[in-house]
Amino acid sequence: MIGMVPITAVIGCIGIAVYGILFGLVLQGVDRKCAARMQARYGPPLHQPFIDIAKLFCKDNIIPKNAVTSVFNAAPVIALAASVTILLYLPIGSIAPVLGGWGDIILVLYLLTVPGLAMVAGGLASGSPYATVGSQREMVTMIAYEMPLAIAVIAIAWRLYAAGVTDPFSLVTIAQTPVWSIVGIPGIIGMLLLMVAMAWVTPAELSRVPCDTPEAETELCGGILVEYSGKNLALFTLSGAVKTVAMATLAVVLFLPWNITWFVPLAGAAGIIADLVFFAVKVLLVVFFSVSLIRVGMARFRINHLVTFYWGYITLIGFAGMILLVLDAMLGMGVVA
Repeated sequence: MIGMVPITAVIGCIGIAVYGILFGLVLQGVDRKCAARMQARYGPPLHQPFIDIAKLFCKDNIIPKNAVTSVFNAAPVIALAASVTILLYLPIGSIAPVLGGWGDIILVLYLLTVPGLAMVAGGLASGSPYATVGSQREMVTMIAYEMPLAIAVIAIAWRLYAAGVTDPFSLVTIAQTPVWSIVGIPGIIGMLLLMVAMAWVTPAELSRVPCDTPEAETELCGGILVEYSGKNLALFTLSGAVKTVAMATLAVVLFLPWNITWFVPLAGAAGIIADLVFFAVKVLLVVFFSVSLIRVGMARFRINHLVTFYWGYITLIGFAGMILLVLDAMLGMGVVA
């Protein structure tokens, strides 16, 4: 039995990596199709991201003459590995995370920064002035959105702690104990405000419109990834796809953790499949509202406007939600489930 644990973990890691890549590319296809339809266009086929990745893997890597080759080539590998690692700590439907016993929500917050930092390192290592400006913008963007994200996560974990829930920073605990079930009216309003903050943090984490200032093709000719091509660009693209799954899954765990089997008595494989289908629907809804809808309805932020927006408005919304959760706990309006 002891010898089987590492094998199970390895199989689980491989399965999660395949799942994250495939589901991430599907989400990108759905996002592009939804955005096109909202703009009165037909749009590309749903499998277009798979075609794009296949084409990139068939092309050669071009390494700039002035690049730091080792860092330039390592950055996309690190970005993809970090994105997949995040998924290893997140529950998927009623399936427990592969590494659920060795990490919590704070570790996930740290891991979320690694793909962005890898892109910054790769951009700086390319030797391109356009990529250098894009890297600087990426660092500024990360500083801007990390505060409201941390506020939302810490507020929810603290509210579970205040309700007497054991191990409140565990993602498994958060998924199994919806905060909605232990809060009163102030807490519900606070959770809605935190949900709004999380919805706006998601496109910034994914460098999607209106927060794609590090790339900004019309300003920086591709920005942070301007010198990347071939397999390296494919790895960065896959990293973005997997991170999309990770961010949407994190939002589901924090705000929409319910499973079908909590309400319908299904056992065995039928219950697992039903929960997975319901989970996929929730992820699709998160991506639609926090990525597709926002990028269709908004133009790209200027970098100074982006910082003001996240440090000002979104952070204030997050603080308001946190204060309401604290008030809810002080008033003793929550009832432990």
